[in-house]
Amino acid sequence: MHDIEPYYKWRDRYVASDDSNSPFHGRSYDEFMFKKKVYNYFIHPQWDEFGSSTLYMKMLFVDYDEHFAIIELIGEWNDTLHNDVMYLKREIVDHLSLHDIDKYVLICENVLNFHGSDNCYYEEWFEDINETSGWICFLNTHQHVEQEMADTRIHHYANIGGNFNDVNWRMYKPKQLIQIMEGLMDSSVKQLLY
Repeated sequence: MHDIEPYYKWRDRYVASDDSNSPFHGRSYDEFMFKKKVYNYFIHPQWDEFGSSTLYMKMLFVDYDEHFAIIELIGEWNDTLHNDVMYLKREIVDHLSLHDIDKYVLICENVLNFHGSDNCYYEEWFEDINETSGWICFLNTHQHVEQEMADTRIHHYANIGGNFNDVNWRMYKPKQLIQIMEGLMDSSVKQLLY
């Protein structure tokens, strides 16, 4: 686990610790000191804590003009024991929404497990951004994670599964990825209508 780094090829375009609007502004990283753990395994020191004891993140890109954020996650998403969505909503999303961010891509390929509880924070998040035609998309979730999310009825508030699990997002620039996500959402809606 310690060698899984957050995606770094967009760092020439955006670094959260350098962004004065970011909740991670001013953070410094010790590349040699491994302190954070998932399942008793150390993870790379570039991952950011945001309140959860089992889930970590990296804000890969935020565009304040286009109103979107791309976030990569690693660990166990546990709403049952740790209410991780509360930390995500209160510490990250609420902060970003002050700067009119209303489109969120959460890259979940390193989310190893999901344990759901109720969906109140997801509903609140959805209601907050739906006023501005925003959206939430969970990208590349593992099948068992997707199933648990569906069992918790998160799919009523976020785009999950199907075409959203087959995106090779690393080959795109951030704005291209957002255009692809919007295209996938349009095609998903059309499939439901026909």
